[in-house]
Amino acid sequence: MNTHRFGKASRAAALALLLCGAVSAAGLAQGAGTGRSGERTQGAGAASPRSHRRALVRFPPIVKRATLATMRRHLQGLAEIQQAMAAGDLETAARIATMKLGMSSMHGGQARQEARFMPPAMRALGMRLHRQAGAFALAAQDAAATGDVRKAQVVLGQMMQTCVACHAAYRLN
Repeated sequence: MNTHRFGKASRAAALALLLCGAVSAAGLAQGAGTGRSGERTQGAGAASPRSHRRALVRFPPIVKRATLATMRRHLQGLAEIQQAMAAGDLETAARIATMKLGMSSMHGGQARQEARFMPPAMRALGMRLHRQAGAFALAAQDAAATGDVRKAQVVLGQMMQTCVACHAAYRLN
């Protein structure tokens, strides 16, 4: 038996398993959606047991739209940070984190209006994300100077986990 060939096959199998796990985890983290009839759906229409454990947070329609837009901007910011890091542009990653996710990204009256309708634990998760973005910006700037990106990667992962935790615990109505 060619052990070199077996090693490549094992690595390929392990990678396939990891990808399958990532796809499954992404599906679970995505949670349930709403079908045209208004009933809760998951994937091809099965109800998600996880969606029933998510706390329903009621927002007035205009505040809900603004909150969802804010979340999409945060998600876009995370994607831009990842792209900048992949390109080795840590200064840009730090700037994006500060501008799109950091404490300065909170838009005064809008942030207060959104927070007014959030349960305290949801508000705390939002504040954690904004503080983590500041920590990421510092870690990315340090990495730009030292070349060691590990801390920045860890903090970016923590930011993403904070988003996942919030979306796993709450749903807007």
